[in-house]
Amino acid sequence: MHLCLACRNAQRSEAARDSVLAAHPAAQVSTVEVDLGSAASVLRAARELRRRFQRLDFVFLNAGIMPNPHVNFKALWQGLLTGKVLHMLTTAEGIMTQTDRLNGDGLQEVFATNLFGHFLLVRQLECLLCGNEKPSRLIWTSSSNARESAFSLSDYQHAKGQESYSSSKYATDLTSVVLNRKLNEQGLYSSVVCPGLVMSNMTYRILPVFIWKLLMPIMWLIRFFAKTYTLTPYNGAEAHVWLFKQKPESLDALVKYHSCTSGLGKCYVEPRKMDVDEETAEKFYEKLLELEKQALERYGDLLDK
Repeated sequence: MHLCLACRNAQRSEAARDSVLAAHPAAQVSTVEVDLGSAASVLRAARELRRRFQRLDFVFLNAGIMPNPHVNFKALWQGLLTGKVLHMLTTAEGIMTQTDRLNGDGLQEVFATNLFGHFLLVRQLECLLCGNEKPSRLIWTSSSNARESAFSLSDYQHAKGQESYSSSKYATDLTSVVLNRKLNEQGLYSSVVCPGLVMSNMTYRILPVFIWKLLMPIMWLIRFFAKTYTLTPYNGAEAHVWLFKQKPESLDALVKYHSCTSGLGKCYVEPRKMDVDEETAEKFYEKLLELEKQALERYGDLLDK
């Protein structure tokens, strides 16, 4: 078995590789540089992967950004008064906004990084993922913040809204559903996971670090009532690891698998039906294909001749 770490930062990817090898000296680990927010970078990385490998068994689609996050404290206070605060704290519904911008390809940055870059990568790697002796797997990192109310087919890049992260994660759910419909017969299966609330670099940008330190004891207490407060990356990866061990044919394509942690620290996985419309997923897929066509026309020199 060979593990390839696809990372935007070459220095960090090498550090991650060294960490894996320190724990497992006999492991085969390589790296490839890719920025999922850049179509050109994705195409270069896909070309390199096609040169290195004859097949891929698993692709974990985990890149994500949440630029310029803002907390709506007024909405949080109203949630406290109306009894909805626990729901708001576990889904960030109504209390989290972001300020998005265009990237170098003229796409909304959050949409490009969190969804389209992954889609383009998968499409470019289909020759390594489909038609193998054993099924291949896509495992997307989604979020409990993925909400239909934040997504619109008429503005699927979320250029006009302030919940680009939520929109991109709902788009992730739609994409996974439609890829299963298109590619299961070719031996490729797609699943969606939610890692829960994990204290990561992304999370720490939402509030100043000292406030997080003050809130941490409260968050540990909240975990007795909100099982998706996984808090650590190790706990957040529970669903990813669990899915790795499952037979894809036995999984429900319309279910999101949530990493959960009990108040006493026990990790487990909870399947939850996704609120997705399959017709919307099909229409969104067509829009992604249009964007893909534009990207390939623009960067045709990066394709295999």
